[in-house]
Amino acid sequence: MSPAKDVAAKATPLFAAYRVAARALAPLAWRKVSAKLRAYGLPEARVRERLGHASLPRPQGRLMWFHAASVGESLSILKLVRRLGELDPGLEFLITSGTPTSAELIEKRMPPRCRHQFPPLDHPAYVRRFLSHWRPDLAVLVESELWPNLIVETRKAGAPLILLNARLSPKSVASWQKHHRTATYLLAQFAQFITQNQETADNLRAIGAHADRIRPGSNLKALAAPPPVDADLLTQTQAALSGRAVWTASSTHRGEEEPVIAAHQELLRSHPDLCLILIPRHPERGDEVEALITEAGLTCARRSRGEMPSAQSQIYLADTLGETGTWYAACPLVFLGGSLLDIGGHNPFEPSHHGCAVTTGPGYFNFAETYGDMLAEGAATEIADAPGLAQQIGCWLDDPKTLEVTRTAARTFISRQSDLLDQTADLLLAQLPK
Repeated sequence: MSPAKDVAAKATPLFAAYRVAARALAPLAWRKVSAKLRAYGLPEARVRERLGHASLPRPQGRLMWFHAASVGESLSILKLVRRLGELDPGLEFLITSGTPTSAELIEKRMPPRCRHQFPPLDHPAYVRRFLSHWRPDLAVLVESELWPNLIVETRKAGAPLILLNARLSPKSVASWQKHHRTATYLLAQFAQFITQNQETADNLRAIGAHADRIRPGSNLKALAAPPPVDADLLTQTQAALSGRAVWTASSTHRGEEEPVIAAHQELLRSHPDLCLILIPRHPERGDEVEALITEAGLTCARRSRGEMPSAQSQIYLADTLGETGTWYAACPLVFLGGSLLDIGGHNPFEPSHHGCAVTTGPGYFNFAETYGDMLAEGAATEIADAPGLAQQIGCWLDDPKTLEVTRTAARTFISRQSDLLDQTADLLLAQLPK
């Protein structure tokens, strides 16, 4: 059955009710998101992109549109976009993402013939305004960005829809199963689903996706280019550290810095020269994190003030954007945050690309399959709390051979993913209307 026939056959009362609610709640949603974007210092033309008003002209020729939620999803597609551009030199690209942080990072790493916009809120009129301007030839939604009006209006506008790197949490699956007819209707709009794993493929089929449109794939984040390294900054950092032992806690959230700092205090007992590079997930929390460091009686230097770690700096607070790759290059021992609390974890492929040994807390459910493989292969380790974190980092500091075994396993794990990039690109190009 074609997507067009599915549209006519399966619209549901629940979807109609959602459209009414989306219209009613749009003013409240607009006030909230516009305030956040203005607070970030964005010009009004960019803020109004959330109403579907484009701030850039549409390029000539065929346009492939990628929509991702935030930083991780957005950065995961850049290598793929670059490869698509190499395979089809006439193809243009639009990337939309909802956060100013993702916009800033995308624009720093933008592939050729690519531009960024914020997506319209999920109001039918805003979505139609967006689509009327951009007229995408193919729309690619990344991971779990299933906004009903965006999906239906895009298909009505004639663009084939792809769900790329599809991921569904058990909670999402259970929710969709309660509304099976509406799930089937929305999933019928898609021409193809390219999933992260077989489990997601099975879940999509269970909630109503057409089996012949599902293609199990790999986690797109494994195919992404590693975070860039600023060679000058790396040289400066290494000179400032002057051979000191160092470890990194990356992408930490509120409630995680305290156990990380406690682990560092424990490590300082046996490694008094040790430096911790602490990278909060949200750099704007720099003042808050610095206060925690001070309360713990430790000293720090702060990247956002242009400081380098001195001999007296026990913690280097790296509260900036876009420099994580440099910190990974400076230090092969990494704790990856978002995992000591029930947050879901963060992308372990990024430090692994740099040959880092990675340890994680137990709350990595967003990367359960990836961490399952990495833990089984010795490419990562799992800890439960501050004492466990101190013990694992201490083991790597004291036993370089064990550290090197973990780093080698991480490099091996990453190398197996690289041949999937062209396979994914070919699947997308095959869906592009001729």
